[in-house]
Amino acid sequence: MDKTSKMQDKHLTGTLVLSVFTAVLGFFQYGYSLGVINAPQKVIEAHYRHVLGIAPMDRSAINFSEADEGTAFPDIKATDIIMSTASAHNTLTMYWSLSVSIFAIGGMISSFTVGWIGDKLGRVKAMLAVNVLSIIGSLLMGLAKFGPSHILIITGRAITGLYCGLSSGLVPMYVGEVSPTALRGALGTLHQLAIVTGILISQILGLDFLLGNDDMWPLLLSLSGGAAVLQFFLLLLCPESPRYLYIKLGKVEEAKKCLIRLRGNYDPMKEIAEMEKEKQEAASEKRVSIKKLFASSNYRQPILVALMVQVSQQFSGINAIFYYSTNIFERAGVQQPVYATIGVGVVNTVFTVISVFLVDKAGRRSLFIAGLIGMLGSAILMTVGLELLERFAWMSYVSMAAIFLFVIFFEVGPGPIPWFIVAELFSQGPRPAAIAMAGFCNWTCNFIIGMCFQYIVDLCGSYAFVIFAALLLGFIVFAIFKVPETKGKSFEEISAEFRRKRRSAMKGPKAATELEDLRGTEEA
Repeated sequence: MDKTSKMQDKHLTGTLVLSVFTAVLGFFQYGYSLGVINAPQKVIEAHYRHVLGIAPMDRSAINFSEADEGTAFPDIKATDIIMSTASAHNTLTMYWSLSVSIFAIGGMISSFTVGWIGDKLGRVKAMLAVNVLSIIGSLLMGLAKFGPSHILIITGRAITGLYCGLSSGLVPMYVGEVSPTALRGALGTLHQLAIVTGILISQILGLDFLLGNDDMWPLLLSLSGGAAVLQFFLLLLCPESPRYLYIKLGKVEEAKKCLIRLRGNYDPMKEIAEMEKEKQEAASEKRVSIKKLFASSNYRQPILVALMVQVSQQFSGINAIFYYSTNIFERAGVQQPVYATIGVGVVNTVFTVISVFLVDKAGRRSLFIAGLIGMLGSAILMTVGLELLERFAWMSYVSMAAIFLFVIFFEVGPGPIPWFIVAELFSQGPRPAAIAMAGFCNWTCNFIIGMCFQYIVDLCGSYAFVIFAALLLGFIVFAIFKVPETKGKSFEEISAEFRRKRRSAMKGPKAATELEDLRGTEEA
């Protein structure tokens, strides 16, 4: 590539900035929906009680003695009242748990259809169409006070989850295809930046004196619909993916026009030639299904890497850190732990911004591994701090430091990289199926953590982080041996690297013998 081409490859045009910003608004909605449900929990639960006719748990109302039975309430036993109250409390817990977890279930279901809708409608039209789901979900939650709130919130979050499942696949697909090779990593990290920004804004707006109160919580839940409306109108100004137009539809002139809009005044023929090569390779093979991703030796290694980076993101323990942060801040004597937790969100956002500048300088693989190693050390530090907290008061500061370090290392690599590396690992043919499978894996892991983490904490206490440390060690070993570097490489170059690794693995024993013979010759 000549000097002019390199400079052009790193050039940010207004259209490219608009297109990427508009697309990642889908991830902003994802982050907002993840975080918004936590702050107003007590307020919403109180509303659920009112709608369901469940009285608050009042011990004085159920603390009957044996002497009370048969006197003031001759036909009612204390045990019956206690069981009835406990049953009502369990009903409330069930509805609340469903309100939280149904979001992930919606994402799991819809993520399987990402490839189909992306290819059927095109990347931009698909994002336009699925925004309708987000708007409907937001409207249902915004009207929750005027009807059966538990039903409206659960339904609204389920529909929003369907939107986020589709968006979490379509957005990386579009951004990866419109980004120049030299900027693909930096622009890819914007997915994670949008998520953490959404979480942070939901935490701030969820404060009691803003929207997290009895009057304003429906508005708080429905605000993501505003981002959906904004994205809808901005998408009308965005060009379609040139790779989709050229490779899928064969519209050469339209692809050239979109490239010029995205790159500025330059000769698009180099990228067109790369697309032509990719198109020929795609034409030489049948349509790639999810089943073929696992059956074909050409795709088995890339899909394994794609799935494992998703698993490592969700099973790293980041959700556990956020779960424990408020409790640790309380035990450390912080007067307003909610603000300290927001401070964690700020650090989360700041280091995601830093990762935007790091990822195309240091590379994906090295940052991913460095982040996992840092998280492993932080998890061990967290376990030590929590275990010794009762004996040494200053250990609370160790625990707090571990929280911030864990978040920092997560945002350096394991947070942002899984969102865009999947699109880099696959060419046009298998990419939709691979992104759909990776999205399903991510959402499934998200759901498992959400459902099981409380039980893990109840069983293991602070030693829950030992489990995450063990998992992180496994992820580090996997990343060292299996995850390739995709920085600055075309899809064809990445595919060729996997083919070399596969051939090397098949010839491993022979190569090892030859290497030993060579070493023996050199020593002689």
